[in-house]
Amino acid sequence: MTPLSNSGEAPGSHPPAPVTAVPTTGEERIAGAFREAREEGRAALMPYMMAGFPDRESSLAVAAAYVDSGADLIELGVPFSDPLADGPTIHDAATKALEAGATLATTLEVCRSVSERIPVVLMIYANMVFAHGGAAEFARLARAAGAAGAIIPDLPLGEAEDVREAFAAAGLALVPLVAPTTPPERRARICAVARGFVYVVSTVGTTGERAEVPASLAELVAATKADAVTPVAVGFGIGTAAQAAEVGRIADGVIVGSRLVRATAGAGSPQAAADAVAGFLSEARVALAE
Repeated sequence: MTPLSNSGEAPGSHPPAPVTAVPTTGEERIAGAFREAREEGRAALMPYMMAGFPDRESSLAVAAAYVDSGADLIELGVPFSDPLADGPTIHDAATKALEAGATLATTLEVCRSVSERIPVVLMIYANMVFAHGGAAEFARLARAAGAAGAIIPDLPLGEAEDVREAFAAAGLALVPLVAPTTPPERRARICAVARGFVYVVSTVGTTGERAEVPASLAELVAATKADAVTPVAVGFGIGTAAQAAEVGRIADGVIVGSRLVRATAGAGSPQAAADAVAGFLSEARVALAE
């Protein structure tokens, strides 16, 4: 019989390593992604993509390329016929994805393909949630595919409580949006119920590349950070690595959409699409760290 030391351990043995808590909810996974980026001294990089665009194979290749090229999170668009917040580039991508046969199942397949490696936040419109069994059933489907959360841009504060409760019960973060036109008191209320992060829309209008970052953005981000208990990420209009770096100096996260969808559209094959987005993301990741 092996004698024990005064500590109760066999001679030469070592105490067990401390157990690291594994994130169990989408909100925890999102928080972890932002925290890791912050510890590296940069803003989190969150590229957007449209599921099923221009076809199933290409979207799977793009999702994998996002992870391999340094994305911290992915915003995954669900194809929808009437995307109110999206400009011509993303609207066209949604239309072409639907024409190619994309469905919610396509989106969940793309999500499932990368969700063990990176937090995925679905960008979906309210009709899609209600058309797939309502908030509780949609949340179940999304969580089963590994999604960490969702953005529902046409579901305003005060009309989302049942959705918020269903998502919370499923472990999903419901990410709200704040716009330049949001009154301060409403912004504070939005930030108070935010889960995952607050999505700051950089400019009035729909998604799409812009020539420059609005001069008023720094003030809006600072005001939102003062109200928020979650990270604050900025999207809409960021189309170059330099713009990503500029926004990254004031925000916790940077969301790039139309620029990457445009690169995917002109690629011609799944591998070419993966290569095109990987090149941009690698450049943006370096810029964020400078």
